[in-house]
Amino acid sequence: MGHPSVPTERLAVPLPADDRAIFDLDLAGLASHWADAMARAPITAEAMTGADRRAQAMGIPGIRLMEQAGTAVAAAVRALALEQGRWGSGPILVLAGPGNNGGDGFVAARQLARRGSEVIVALVGAEGRPGTPDAARNWDRLEAEAGVTRIHAAVARDLQILGQGVERASVVVDALLGTGVRGTLREPVRSAVEVVRHAREGGVPVLAVDTPTSVDLTSGDLSDPVVRADVTVTFHRPKAGLLTRRGAAMAGRVLVAPIGIPPEADRG
Repeated sequence: MGHPSVPTERLAVPLPADDRAIFDLDLAGLASHWADAMARAPITAEAMTGADRRAQAMGIPGIRLMEQAGTAVAAAVRALALEQGRWGSGPILVLAGPGNNGGDGFVAARQLARRGSEVIVALVGAEGRPGTPDAARNWDRLEAEAGVTRIHAAVARDLQILGQGVERASVVVDALLGTGVRGTLREPVRSAVEVVRHAREGGVPVLAVDTPTSVDLTSGDLSDPVVRADVTVTFHRPKAGLLTRRGAAMAGRVLVAPIGIPPEADRG
């Protein structure tokens, strides 16, 4: 039982960061392992933001939620690469935005590197550091990780260079934007989405973190350009936007990973 002052998620399985078993499971095994989270009622992006905020107010640090989310992503990336026969065939490319979605990608990169993969992590944005404290902390942690190469992609040209030969990647991870956007994407994120598109056209599987970039988690509305993923890992509860016809078409196979947000946090 958890300490009464810090509620814990009431699940039969450990949370991802404490669950060694998840790195031995295939995608179907992960779906089964996380069946409780997969079966929960769907929520909107706004409701998820509120649940996350209330969980932190209850004493669960945001950095811990990020660790859970990123570890779940890493397990799914490994499962996807193995399923496609691509694990170890080339580097994993993580395209990360400056917010907490990118932070989840940084955690995933660290976990994958520690399991023997070569990982290239591109921070996509004008600034050379992520814009949130938790994401920045995980970006800094990558500096000491063997097997991780960090790149700052500040402008479209940086992404165009990075995209040359992207078909040699084993998996591309879309950790650019965690919520929908209105209108067309701005640079350099727009060029990053084009790198993802080019990779997928070259046969590289794509995994999206929380939602494919440009798919609104509440409505399922699409902006332009949009990422089409083979697998999407979202967190805590299914998201309404990924259950719409358009959202589902872009998300591919959706996994819902528990990250430690207690049921009480859903009741705003």
